[in-house]
Amino acid sequence: MQDPTLSAFQQFIRDRYHETDSARGPARTFLWFMEEVGELAEAIALRERGDGDNVNLREEFADVLAWLTTLANITGVDLAQAVHEKYVVDGGPAGTK
Repeated sequence: MQDPTLSAFQQFIRDRYHETDSARGPARTFLWFMEEVGELAEAIALRERGDGDNVNLREEFADVLAWLTTLANITGVDLAQAVHEKYVVDGGPAGTK
């Protein structure tokens, strides 16, 4: 899947992992997500210190996106719709225009 849309990526994650993710549930999945956010923070910190590995940085961004997508799937949130409503229709958070 080269350069997927957000909807296509969400469907890909659903097709591949939904059974396992649903069984784990939102609370435990959120803990996995936060672990990945921590790994991303570490990769960014290493990069800021000049010790970063760009391959690892990209992998950590991908992991965070995948786990966020998993959370959306198991809680019934359509990410593309949520992004559209929040950032396109509503114009994004206050103070960012």
